[in-house]
Amino acid sequence: MKPLLAAAALIIAAPALAAAVVGQPAPAFTATDSNGRTVSLSDFKGKPVVLEWTNAECPFVQKYYSGGDMQKLQADARKGGAVWLTINSGAEGNQGHVTGAQANSRMRQQGFQSTAYLLDTDGTIGRAYGARTTPHMFVIAPDGTLAYTGGIDSIPSANPADIARAEPLVTLALADVKAGKPVGTPTSKPYGCSVKY
Repeated sequence: MKPLLAAAALIIAAPALAAAVVGQPAPAFTATDSNGRTVSLSDFKGKPVVLEWTNAECPFVQKYYSGGDMQKLQADARKGGAVWLTINSGAEGNQGHVTGAQANSRMRQQGFQSTAYLLDTDGTIGRAYGARTTPHMFVIAPDGTLAYTGGIDSIPSANPADIARAEPLVTLALADVKAGKPVGTPTSKPYGCSVKY
């Protein structure tokens, strides 16, 4: 009985991830990017912003980067006036953690098209948003309201062949935000590898 109570106490004491709420202001943040520059969400007021949680060692992330699909999404979003922030909340010593130099090397190798790669080593941004998986996606409207949270698409697999037949949830959410319309599917279940806080 005592071990069971101790286990229950640990579960209760464990910090729960907060979750940013669709329809509410997106949590403000400031972070250092892979080039050592300070980036704040407030820098992009008046523009749609996409947040993409990443871990290059995760097969669900590789699904989108291996064939250039994520890079195309990033480029298309930016051409349409959006900001795309790739965020790594992997703690030092955990799978997927990178330094700024390592992130820059990977971005060059894989042709990233995101606006910036943010290093969230202490997990502050990830916990503020309740980021649980890589990828876990968020779309913020130009007025700073969180408009979408969830999976990148509708098929929770690591198979790149599924991309073409999946509903592109982030792309659709971004299109609705740009058109000034409510997002048709504002939330979905994120899928992928767990964020390694």
